[in-house]
Amino acid sequence: MATVTNSATPKVAGGSFLLETRQAQEVFTPEDFSEQHRLIAQTAEEFAQNEIIPNIEKMEHKDFTVVRQLLKKAGELGLSGVEIPEAYGGLEMDKVTAAVIADHIAKYAGFATTWGGHTGIGTLPIVYFGTEEQKKKYLPRLAAGEMVGAYALSEATSGSDALNCRARAVLGPDGKSYILNGEKMWITNAGFADLFTVFAKVDGEKFTAFLVERTFPGFSVGTEEHKMGIRGSSTCPIILNDCLVPAENLLGDIGKGHLIAFNILNVGRFKLGAMCVGGARSSLDNAVGYAKQRKAFGKVIADFGLVREKLANMAALIYVGEALVFRTVGMMDMALGLVDKSADDSARLTLKAIEEYAVECSIIKVWASEMVDYVVDETVQIYGGYGFVEEYPAERAYRDARINRIFEGTNEINRLIITGFLLKRAMTGQLSLMAAIKQLMDEVLAGPSPDDDMEGPLAEERKLVAAAKKIGLFAAGAATQKYMQQIEQQQEIMGAIADMVIEVYAMESALLRTMKSVASRGEAAGQLSLAMTRLYCAQAMEKIESAARRTITAVGEGDTLLTQLAILRRLAKHNPYNTIGLRQEIAQAIVDRGSYPRE
Repeated sequence: MATVTNSATPKVAGGSFLLETRQAQEVFTPEDFSEQHRLIAQTAEEFAQNEIIPNIEKMEHKDFTVVRQLLKKAGELGLSGVEIPEAYGGLEMDKVTAAVIADHIAKYAGFATTWGGHTGIGTLPIVYFGTEEQKKKYLPRLAAGEMVGAYALSEATSGSDALNCRARAVLGPDGKSYILNGEKMWITNAGFADLFTVFAKVDGEKFTAFLVERTFPGFSVGTEEHKMGIRGSSTCPIILNDCLVPAENLLGDIGKGHLIAFNILNVGRFKLGAMCVGGARSSLDNAVGYAKQRKAFGKVIADFGLVREKLANMAALIYVGEALVFRTVGMMDMALGLVDKSADDSARLTLKAIEEYAVECSIIKVWASEMVDYVVDETVQIYGGYGFVEEYPAERAYRDARINRIFEGTNEINRLIITGFLLKRAMTGQLSLMAAIKQLMDEVLAGPSPDDDMEGPLAEERKLVAAAKKIGLFAAGAATQKYMQQIEQQQEIMGAIADMVIEVYAMESALLRTMKSVASRGEAAGQLSLAMTRLYCAQAMEKIESAARRTITAVGEGDTLLTQLAILRRLAKHNPYNTIGLRQEIAQAIVDRGSYPRE
């Protein structure tokens, strides 16, 4: 079992990055991959190159026989059982390994969606909530790819509002089976899946999960949806018409289905983020390759400043995305490593360890899905007219990426989760957010303080991250002071606070990754990492300042507003970077290499 361990690293509380200063040695980064991580990355990469990519056209035209064959082959290679315990046919590896595989499999989003739906939300509910009998019956076949899993939560009238589902379940007269009625929409893998985790309300009230096999009486699948993107995946409605489900296939406890639904989505979110990073990297590699051979006005377009600007922005975003994903899964693995697997309540403790980082998982989901949208859009632009043609890879990647902002909870819902989670923790005393806001308010009202005497190759970036945290706390403090408990009704302000929190976590993750790399390899070897970190921090600071101004202007007025805006200007003051020069440096390195410089 691959495990992320560091005896010097304490368990980190979820959301604490806003209040605490982390040290570089405390975070896990791609540079920390073990030999085992690298070997499984190579296996996933070769599987994607040799098996997935040659079959893209067949899968695009919905040849699901090929899809099933590839899932079986992935199972044989161990790529589908990394999170399944060894006792049930899996490899029982860490979350870093799961993220590594998700990253590499994302070269084709259609199959990545299928694989993710099967190995993640289609399998993990049984891993974490199944009875011993359920685990023995289903997990070995799911791990091997002999059986395909799916997850049926959404309905036509309750997508984001999942707990408001209409599907119903009643215990049959014989007490041996539940009778399910209802319809689920947009179910990934539905066209060929064998086993579905279906959510319904027992007696119309108690939100509960059931394991429903395709062959159960009363179960049927609707027609394939004709989708904008991810056409290589199956998406259908499922219909439950007096569907008979054996009582032993009830999953978890009656009325506790929300624990399954939301905890599984936390895992799905970080994996989706890893897939977005992998997909973005593939698009950048395609864009660089095309830009180096496409000529205009007598030279290749990779020499044009505005094309190089795009390449540099894309590379910097991918670098930050890697930092975000693996910092988070590293913390998750550290917490999971402290769980006693032999304890009677080990499943509950495992889920609690995962739930601890719900805010970070939501951050990854929002940030990465919007990042890959930018990358595929700029890739189309670099390809020009060819980018709009199906024959070239830019067009498909552009269509495929759009769903990521809807999957695993819309980005709007996840932004509300981020702010709501932090405020809830503050109100319950789990996070000293209110005390930090009060301390900051006292500090800013006391007037300007002398600059911190930070030194080193990333001193300015460390100051910038510290300032970004203060700005986020200041704006959140102004908003909570006005609205108090009613702030959750102010969605625009909740969203703006989430935007600041997201950028703070992204900035700091990139900074810590680069600090750790420079400390290990030296400043000369880390020049590209330094440039990408500086570029991203400069851009992120602009977004944070804008979101803070939006928030403060919405909650203040008169002299108070003028004072708050003056404080914001003081907190946001920093030495500007030559971002054009940074982009030129990054682009030259990418063009020289011909691809993104991955570990």
